[in-house]
Amino acid sequence: MRNRVRAELWRRGYLRVVRSSFATVPLYRELWALSGRTDPVLVPGRTGVDGGAVRPRDLAGRAGDLVPLAGGSAEIDPLRGLGPVLAEHVGLGCGALVVVVDPAVPRAPLDLCEGVRSCVLDPNGLAGPYAGVLDEVANHLRRADRVVVVGGDKALEQFTAALPEALAHRAVRVPVRGPEDLAAPVGAHALIAHPLLGVLGALGSCGRWHVDHQRVHLRTTPAGPAWTLLRQRSPRLVDVLAGQGRLEWCPRHGTPVVEPWR
Repeated sequence: MRNRVRAELWRRGYLRVVRSSFATVPLYRELWALSGRTDPVLVPGRTGVDGGAVRPRDLAGRAGDLVPLAGGSAEIDPLRGLGPVLAEHVGLGCGALVVVVDPAVPRAPLDLCEGVRSCVLDPNGLAGPYAGVLDEVANHLRRADRVVVVGGDKALEQFTAALPEALAHRAVRVPVRGPEDLAAPVGAHALIAHPLLGVLGALGSCGRWHVDHQRVHLRTTPAGPAWTLLRQRSPRLVDVLAGQGRLEWCPRHGTPVVEPWR
Protein backbone atom coordinates (compact mmCIF):
# COMPACT_ATOMS: atom_id res chain seq x y z
CA MET A 1 0.00 0.00 0.00
CA ARG A 2 2.78 2.44 0.97
CA ASN A 3 4.62 1.78 -2.31
CA ARG A 4 1.46 2.42 -4.32
CA VAL A 5 0.94 5.78 -2.59
CA ARG A 6 4.55 6.77 -3.17
CA ALA A 7 4.36 5.71 -6.80
CA GLU A 8 1.19 7.73 -7.36
CA LEU A 9 2.63 10.88 -5.75
CA TRP A 10 5.81 10.44 -7.79
CA ARG A 11 3.81 10.09 -10.99
CA ARG A 12 1.71 13.17 -10.21
CA GLY A 13 4.87 15.23 -9.82
CA TYR A 14 6.07 13.93 -13.17
CA LEU A 15 2.76 14.75 -14.89
CA ARG A 16 2.91 18.31 -13.56
CA VAL A 17 6.34 18.76 -15.14
CA VAL A 18 5.15 17.23 -18.44
CA ARG A 19 2.11 19.49 -18.67
CA SER A 20 4.10 22.58 -17.75
CA SER A 21 6.79 21.70 -20.31
CA PHE A 22 4.24 21.11 -23.07
CA ALA A 23 2.66 24.48 -22.31
CA THR A 24 5.77 26.61 -21.87
CA VAL A 25 8.97 25.04 -23.27
CA PRO A 26 9.56 25.59 -27.02
CA LEU A 27 11.38 22.32 -27.76
CA TYR A 28 8.75 20.11 -26.15
CA ARG A 29 5.89 22.05 -27.67
CA GLU A 30 7.46 21.37 -31.07
CA LEU A 31 8.39 17.70 -30.59
CA TRP A 32 5.24 16.60 -28.84
CA ALA A 33 2.91 18.49 -31.14
CA LEU A 34 4.51 16.73 -34.11
CA SER A 35 4.61 13.19 -32.74
CA GLY A 36 2.15 13.22 -29.84
CA ARG A 37 2.55 11.56 -26.51
CA THR A 38 1.44 8.21 -25.16
CA ASP A 39 1.78 8.92 -21.46
CA PRO A 40 0.00 11.23 -20.88
CA VAL A 41 -1.71 11.74 -24.22
CA LEU A 42 -1.44 15.45 -24.94
CA VAL A 43 -2.37 15.29 -28.61
CA PRO A 44 -5.50 13.14 -29.12
CA GLY A 45 -5.16 10.54 -31.83
CA ARG A 46 -1.35 10.54 -31.89
CA THR A 47 0.54 7.46 -30.73
CA GLY A 48 3.89 9.12 -30.16
CA VAL A 49 7.46 8.00 -30.91
CA ASP A 50 9.58 6.04 -28.41
CA GLY A 51 6.72 6.18 -25.94
CA GLY A 52 6.86 9.96 -26.01
CA ALA A 53 10.48 10.10 -24.84
CA VAL A 54 13.27 12.26 -26.31
CA ARG A 55 16.68 11.08 -27.47
CA PRO A 56 19.68 13.14 -26.30
CA ARG A 57 20.70 13.80 -29.91
CA ASP A 58 17.41 15.69 -30.38
CA LEU A 59 18.49 18.07 -27.63
CA ALA A 60 22.05 18.64 -28.86
CA GLY A 61 22.75 22.32 -29.48
CA ARG A 62 19.25 23.33 -28.41
CA ALA A 63 19.70 24.31 -24.76
CA GLY A 64 18.07 27.66 -25.49
CA ASP A 65 14.89 25.91 -26.61
CA LEU A 66 14.74 24.09 -23.26
CA VAL A 67 14.22 27.38 -21.43
CA PRO A 68 10.57 28.10 -20.52
CA LEU A 69 8.91 31.08 -22.22
CA ALA A 70 9.08 33.03 -18.94
CA GLY A 71 12.88 32.79 -19.06
CA GLY A 72 15.59 30.98 -17.14
CA SER A 73 19.03 29.48 -17.39
CA ALA A 74 20.23 27.51 -20.41
CA GLU A 75 23.29 26.14 -18.58
CA ILE A 76 23.72 22.36 -18.37
CA ASP A 77 25.14 21.30 -14.99
CA PRO A 78 26.81 17.85 -15.11
CA LEU A 79 26.98 17.87 -11.28
CA ARG A 80 23.30 18.70 -10.70
CA GLY A 81 22.04 16.66 -7.75
CA LEU A 82 25.48 15.62 -6.49
CA GLY A 83 25.13 17.12 -3.02
CA PRO A 84 21.79 15.54 -1.99
CA VAL A 85 22.71 12.14 -3.40
CA LEU A 86 26.10 12.05 -1.65
CA ALA A 87 24.49 13.18 1.61
CA GLU A 88 21.93 10.36 1.44
CA HIS A 89 24.02 7.46 0.18
CA VAL A 90 27.62 8.23 1.18
CA GLY A 91 27.43 10.66 4.08
CA LEU A 92 29.21 13.99 4.31
CA GLY A 93 28.84 16.03 7.47
CA CYS A 94 30.15 19.46 8.35
CA GLY A 95 33.82 19.86 7.49
CA ALA A 96 33.85 17.20 4.78
CA LEU A 97 35.62 17.83 1.48
CA VAL A 98 34.17 16.65 -1.84
CA VAL A 99 36.75 16.27 -4.61
CA VAL A 100 35.49 15.86 -8.19
CA VAL A 101 38.19 14.43 -10.46
CA ASP A 102 36.99 15.06 -13.99
CA PRO A 103 38.54 17.15 -16.80
CA ALA A 104 35.10 17.83 -18.33
CA VAL A 105 33.55 19.45 -15.23
CA PRO A 106 33.89 23.26 -15.42
CA ARG A 107 33.24 24.21 -11.78
CA ALA A 108 32.59 22.93 -8.28
CA PRO A 109 29.14 21.55 -7.35
CA LEU A 110 26.54 24.10 -6.26
CA ASP A 111 24.20 21.98 -4.14
CA LEU A 112 26.40 20.67 -1.32
CA CYS A 113 25.05 21.11 2.20
CA GLU A 114 26.30 23.89 4.44
CA GLY A 115 29.76 23.33 5.88
CA VAL A 116 30.92 21.00 3.09
CA ARG A 117 33.80 22.22 0.92
CA SER A 118 34.54 21.10 -2.62
CA CYS A 119 37.04 21.33 -5.46
CA VAL A 120 37.37 20.07 -9.04
CA LEU A 121 40.62 18.55 -10.31
CA ASP A 122 41.82 17.56 -13.76
CA PRO A 123 43.43 14.13 -13.27
CA ASN A 124 45.97 14.96 -15.97
CA GLY A 125 47.27 17.98 -14.03
CA LEU A 126 47.80 16.49 -10.57
CA ALA A 127 51.58 16.83 -10.85
CA GLY A 128 51.35 20.31 -12.40
CA PRO A 129 48.73 23.04 -12.12
CA TYR A 130 46.66 21.16 -9.52
CA ALA A 131 49.57 20.09 -7.30
CA GLY A 132 48.75 22.78 -4.72
CA VAL A 133 45.13 21.70 -4.48
CA LEU A 134 46.24 18.08 -4.13
CA ASP A 135 48.49 19.11 -1.22
CA GLU A 136 45.47 20.69 0.47
CA VAL A 137 43.49 17.47 -0.01
CA ALA A 138 46.37 15.55 1.58
CA ASN A 139 46.26 17.91 4.56
CA HIS A 140 42.58 17.13 5.05
CA LEU A 141 43.38 13.43 5.07
CA ARG A 142 46.20 13.92 7.58
CA ARG A 143 43.73 15.63 9.90
CA ALA A 144 41.38 12.65 9.46
CA ASP A 145 38.75 14.89 7.85
CA ARG A 146 36.22 13.10 5.65
CA VAL A 147 37.26 13.34 2.01
CA VAL A 148 34.89 11.99 -0.65
CA VAL A 149 36.37 11.62 -4.15
CA VAL A 150 34.03 11.39 -7.15
CA GLY A 151 35.08 10.46 -10.69
CA GLY A 152 35.48 7.80 -13.34
CA ASP A 153 37.52 4.69 -12.59
CA LYS A 154 40.64 5.88 -14.40
CA ALA A 155 40.47 9.35 -12.84
CA LEU A 156 40.13 7.83 -9.36
CA GLU A 157 43.17 5.65 -9.98
CA GLN A 158 45.19 8.69 -11.09
CA PHE A 159 44.09 10.62 -8.02
CA THR A 160 44.97 7.77 -5.65
CA ALA A 161 48.38 7.30 -7.27
CA ALA A 162 49.16 11.02 -6.83
CA LEU A 163 48.55 10.94 -3.05
CA PRO A 164 51.11 9.78 -0.47
CA GLU A 165 50.65 6.02 -0.09
CA ALA A 166 49.92 6.32 3.63
CA LEU A 167 46.98 8.66 2.96
CA ALA A 168 45.39 7.29 -0.19
CA HIS A 169 43.28 4.65 1.57
CA ARG A 170 41.64 7.25 3.82
CA ALA A 171 39.69 8.89 1.00
CA VAL A 172 36.20 7.55 0.26
CA ARG A 173 36.17 6.68 -3.44
CA VAL A 174 32.84 7.09 -5.27
CA PRO A 175 33.04 5.92 -8.90
CA VAL A 176 30.61 7.34 -11.45
CA ARG A 177 28.60 5.04 -13.70
CA GLY A 178 26.57 6.11 -16.70
CA PRO A 179 22.97 4.84 -16.98
CA GLU A 180 24.20 2.46 -19.69
CA ASP A 181 26.92 0.95 -17.48
CA LEU A 182 25.08 -0.17 -14.36
CA ALA A 183 25.81 -3.87 -14.82
CA ALA A 184 29.56 -3.32 -14.24
CA PRO A 185 30.81 -4.32 -10.76
CA VAL A 186 31.36 -1.60 -8.16
CA GLY A 187 32.40 -1.37 -4.52
CA ALA A 188 30.45 0.01 -1.56
CA HIS A 189 29.62 3.34 -3.22
CA ALA A 190 28.82 4.53 -6.74
CA LEU A 191 26.76 7.19 -8.51
CA ILE A 192 24.55 7.15 -11.59
CA ALA A 193 25.36 10.27 -13.63
CA HIS A 194 24.79 11.60 -17.13
CA PRO A 195 26.54 14.60 -18.73
CA LEU A 196 23.20 16.18 -19.69
CA LEU A 197 21.02 15.18 -16.75
CA GLY A 198 23.50 15.31 -13.88
CA VAL A 199 23.47 12.88 -10.95
CA LEU A 200 20.44 10.59 -11.16
CA GLY A 201 20.91 8.26 -8.21
CA ALA A 202 23.33 6.01 -6.40
CA LEU A 203 24.07 2.48 -5.28
CA GLY A 204 22.08 1.86 -2.12
CA SER A 205 23.11 -0.11 0.93
CA CYS A 206 20.92 -2.92 -0.42
CA GLY A 207 23.08 -3.22 -3.55
CA ARG A 208 20.39 -1.80 -5.87
CA TRP A 209 20.67 1.32 -8.01
CA HIS A 210 18.37 3.82 -6.32
CA VAL A 211 16.85 6.68 -8.28
CA ASP A 212 17.05 10.11 -6.62
CA HIS A 213 13.26 10.09 -6.57
CA GLN A 214 12.91 13.43 -4.77
CA ARG A 215 14.44 15.18 -7.76
CA VAL A 216 14.29 12.67 -10.64
CA HIS A 217 11.52 10.61 -12.26
CA LEU A 218 12.13 7.43 -14.24
CA ARG A 219 9.75 5.53 -16.45
CA THR A 220 10.24 2.57 -18.76
CA THR A 221 9.50 3.08 -22.46
CA PRO A 222 9.83 0.80 -25.50
CA ALA A 223 13.13 2.59 -26.25
CA GLY A 224 14.54 2.26 -22.72
CA PRO A 225 14.54 4.26 -19.47
CA ALA A 226 13.35 7.88 -19.76
CA TRP A 227 14.52 10.35 -17.10
CA THR A 228 12.84 13.60 -16.01
CA LEU A 229 14.26 16.27 -13.70
CA LEU A 230 11.41 17.13 -11.35
CA ARG A 231 12.79 20.26 -9.67
CA GLN A 232 14.88 21.95 -12.35
CA ARG A 233 12.91 24.85 -13.75
CA SER A 234 15.38 25.62 -16.54
CA PRO A 235 16.70 24.21 -18.76
CA ARG A 236 13.82 21.72 -18.66
CA LEU A 237 14.83 18.10 -19.21
CA VAL A 238 11.86 15.76 -19.55
CA ASP A 239 11.71 12.09 -20.61
CA VAL A 240 15.30 11.96 -21.85
CA LEU A 241 16.33 8.46 -22.93
CA ALA A 242 19.52 7.24 -21.29
CA GLY A 243 20.88 3.77 -20.58
CA GLN A 244 19.23 0.38 -20.48
CA GLY A 245 17.15 -1.35 -17.86
CA ARG A 246 13.74 -1.16 -16.23
CA LEU A 247 12.07 0.58 -13.32
CA GLU A 248 11.41 -1.50 -10.20
CA TRP A 249 10.77 -0.85 -6.50
CA CYS A 250 13.24 -1.77 -3.79
CA PRO A 251 11.69 -4.36 -1.44
CA ARG A 252 13.82 -3.12 1.48
CA HIS A 253 13.49 0.65 1.13
CA GLY A 254 10.21 0.94 -0.78
CA THR A 255 11.65 3.46 -3.25
CA PRO A 256 12.28 3.28 -7.04
CA VAL A 257 15.36 1.59 -8.44
CA VAL A 258 16.64 0.99 -11.95
CA GLU A 259 17.38 -2.65 -12.63
CA PRO A 260 19.99 -3.00 -15.41
CA TRP A 261 19.63 -5.57 -18.14
CA ARG A 262 22.26 -8.27 -17.71
